[in-house]
Amino acid sequence: MDIADIVSEEYVECTPETPVSKLVGTFEDTDVKGVVIRDDEFEGVVTRKQLASSHHKPNEKLGSLVWHVPHLAPDEDIRKVAQLMIDSDAQLLPVFEGHELLGVVTVDGIVEKVKPYLDAATVAEASSGDLVSLDPTATLGKALNTFREHRITHLPVIEDDTAVGILSLYDVVGLTVRAEVQSQGGDAGGTDSFGGEISSSTGRAGRGGFGAREGEAARMLDLPIRDVMASPVRTIRPDETLETAVEEMFAADASSLVVTENGSPYGIVTKTDVLDSLTWEAGGNRGVQIYGTDLIDDITYDEIVAQVEKFDDRDHGMNVLDAKVHLHEHDETRRGRPLLLARIRLYTDRGLYIASGEGYGASHAINEASDILERQIRDEKTYGRSKKPPGEEFWEKRFGELLEE
Repeated sequence: MDIADIVSEEYVECTPETPVSKLVGTFEDTDVKGVVIRDDEFEGVVTRKQLASSHHKPNEKLGSLVWHVPHLAPDEDIRKVAQLMIDSDAQLLPVFEGHELLGVVTVDGIVEKVKPYLDAATVAEASSGDLVSLDPTATLGKALNTFREHRITHLPVIEDDTAVGILSLYDVVGLTVRAEVQSQGGDAGGTDSFGGEISSSTGRAGRGGFGAREGEAARMLDLPIRDVMASPVRTIRPDETLETAVEEMFAADASSLVVTENGSPYGIVTKTDVLDSLTWEAGGNRGVQIYGTDLIDDITYDEIVAQVEKFDDRDHGMNVLDAKVHLHEHDETRRGRPLLLARIRLYTDRGLYIASGEGYGASHAINEASDILERQIRDEKTYGRSKKPPGEEFWEKRFGELLEE
């Protein structure tokens, strides 16, 4: 099954010179997963998650945020595309025919296309356990720290063993950034750094005092999350099919559902989990897949495999099922060597471990990520439920028609 019929020509396009201040208003439309950056030629994309995960100045140019994602062909296998989306941390990928940009493929397009094949898989098989949640009285500042510490984008709010709401990283960051901009002087009118309207009774606009709200960012971070969470929260039982879960997500215009058993929340399922289910391999043969191989300069593929091998038989017999390594280049350099981000996803029979590290050169970055994985495994901190791949019979039952096509 290929992606030819889900390539969309409807996407937002910006130039590398466009300021960040123009982008957040665009992302208020939840259908926009990312923005194509192009001048004379295609540069890359800027995703919603990129913007939400770190602070950017209003006048920063989008060209400095460009994420160099994989380029797809119209006949690309949909399972491969799902895998590329996961490992590039982008829910929008460009599709080319030769050097011509035909359009984009989004996570929603893929999930919608494979929905009929998801009736043989259950929510329990794809959802993430070890639920990370907060109490409604927790502060917005605490929520932001939790998002970053656990590398998650959805945070259920639990009270008396009941899911009473949910926070999205994107929504929370939008609130805090607006407050921060206003506290630094603000504009009395027009728009703030994220494209939001700022009212003014006089119509005047200025800096250095007019409209300044010192301390508002701090007060915003002290807000209890009950004041900003989305409620009521959508839930689903673990024995429901992934097809039903996807239908619920689309109906609610949501990207996640809290998984409950006997009314008690114990996990979460997201559209990314649905993508991941398409990449499961029968038999559990391990492989190390590397994205951004052109950035490997001071380390070999075999040496990276050896880095993964050392995690086998750790933690009283933990076995590595497969691993994915993604390399991304930043603009910063030192003595001609670029600053790289290495992200390692380690799938084991005890859970999913994710770590990122930065360094000048691939070896340095991968070593940093490996050290973090060491600590996670030692502390037994996993960020997902055990992912034991199903057998061949189950695989054929689930996606037999998809495989035949």
